[in-house]
Amino acid sequence: MFKSVKPFSCRRYIKLKIERGKSMEKNILAQQKAFFHTGKTKALTYRLDALYTLRSLIKENESSIAEALQKDLRKSFFDSFLTEIAVLLEEIKFTIKHVKKWSRPAKVKSSLTTFGSKSMIYPEPYGNTLIIAPWNYPFQLAIAPLIGAIAAGNTAVIKPSELTPHTSRLIAHLIEEHFPAEYITVVEGGVEVSENLLEESWDHIFFTGSVAVGRHIMKAAANHLTPVTLELGGKSPAIIHHDAQINHAAKRLVWGKFLNAGQTCVAPDFVYVHQEIHDKFLKEVTAQIESLYGENAIENTSYTKIVNEKHFKRLSTFLTNGQSYYGGRVDESNHLIEPTILTEINWQDPVMQDEIFGPILPVLCYKELDDVISKINEQPKPLALYLFSDDKKVQQKILQSISFGGGCINDTVMHLSSPHLPFGGVGNSGIGSYHGRASFDAFTHYKSILKQTTKVDFPFRYPSEKSLKLLKKLIK
Repeated sequence: MFKSVKPFSCRRYIKLKIERGKSMEKNILAQQKAFFHTGKTKALTYRLDALYTLRSLIKENESSIAEALQKDLRKSFFDSFLTEIAVLLEEIKFTIKHVKKWSRPAKVKSSLTTFGSKSMIYPEPYGNTLIIAPWNYPFQLAIAPLIGAIAAGNTAVIKPSELTPHTSRLIAHLIEEHFPAEYITVVEGGVEVSENLLEESWDHIFFTGSVAVGRHIMKAAANHLTPVTLELGGKSPAIIHHDAQINHAAKRLVWGKFLNAGQTCVAPDFVYVHQEIHDKFLKEVTAQIESLYGENAIENTSYTKIVNEKHFKRLSTFLTNGQSYYGGRVDESNHLIEPTILTEINWQDPVMQDEIFGPILPVLCYKELDDVISKINEQPKPLALYLFSDDKKVQQKILQSISFGGGCINDTVMHLSSPHLPFGGVGNSGIGSYHGRASFDAFTHYKSILKQTTKVDFPFRYPSEKSLKLLKKLIK
C-alpha cells in the first residue's frame, strides 16, 4: 500500500523547495483534512500497513539515523541505537500486536434508567494532528508520537527541531519517500514555521519541549479549543537514602544523568544524598563517571555535545555555583562540558532555579526524609523522581507524599522505555501521557453511544406523578 522502503542516501536526497509561509501550512492541512474524510486512515489494515512501513524504514536506515545524530549531537552509535532506534522498534512491535484490540468498540453496562438499551464506546481518531518535536532526541521524539497517531487512525504533520538539521532533513526525506503527503508529512523550518502551524485549526497537538514553550503552545491551541498533549520537563530529583546499595545507585544515577550529556527531559536534575553516606557516595559517583567516560570525557568521541552555543553558554554559567567536586572543564569550540558534580549548593543558587538540561549535577545533603519531601513539594511538580532505597516503608512514603509524572525505584530513566507504562507529566511538567496503549489513547476520542430498543417505550422518563415515584424507587 505504501512505497517500498529504501535506505537513505545523501546523494539521492534533494531537498524540496516549497513556499514558506501561511499558505503552505493551510494547503497541507486542507489536503490532510480532505484525505481524512475519505475514511482510509480509519481502516485497521491501512493503519497496520503504515506501522509495518514505519518499522521497516527505521530498520533499513539505522546507519543513516545514527549518522545524522552523530552530526547533530555527536551521539555514539550505541546511544543512538539504544535511545532513538531500539525504543521505537519495541514501541511499534507492541502497537502492532495490540492495535486491533484497542480499536474495537467496547460494550459497557447500561444503567437502570436506560433499561432496555445497549451502551457502547467507540474509539475514533481525532483527525488531523500536529506533532512538534524537540532537539534532544530528535528522531525518537518525532516518531514516537507518530506511532500513536497512526495507530489511532489520524493524519499527521511533523515539525522537527531546526536545531538538529541533519536529523530533521532525514525525517523529512524518509516520510516523504514512504508516505503520501496528504497522510503524513514533515514541515521543516524555524520558529516562524511553528507559529504558522499553530495558527491553524488542528484536531490535536502533541508537543515535546520546554515548559515555557509548552505554555505558548497551550495558548495557541486555546484559540481553536484544540486538545493538547504536552510532554515538558522540570527539575526531576533523585534521592539516595542511607540504605541504598551505593555502587548500583551511583552507576545508575551517573548513566541516567549524563546520558546525552544530560540533555534528557527525565534526567536526574539534582540529587539529595543522606548524610550518613554522602562522602562515600560522591567517591563512587566519581569512579562511575570515569568508568563510563574515562578520565577526560571531553576527549571521548562517544560523549555527546551540547546542542548549540546558546545552550552551552547558559550551562557554563552554572559551573561557578557552589563548589566543583568533580569536572567543570569545557571545550567551547566543540560545545562540550564534561560531567560535573557540584556540592555546597543551596536553593538560591541559579543552578537550582530552572531545569539544568545538561551534564551538571548539584548534590545536596539531608538528614531527615521529611525535609526532602517538604522541599520538593515546594517546587513545581517534576516530570520524574528517582528513589534509591530497599526500605518498602520509605518507598511507599515517597510515592504517597510527592506528586510527579513517573519514575523509578533503584534506577533512573528506564521507566520511559516500557510500552506497558504510560509516560507523561503532571502540573507544570506536562499534560497527558503516551507510550503503548497511552499513545493510542492520546490520539483517540472515545465516542459514547446508547442504542435504545424500539420494541417498547418505557413511560417513566416522561413527566407525570407516577413516573416521578417510579424514578425515585429506581434511584434508591
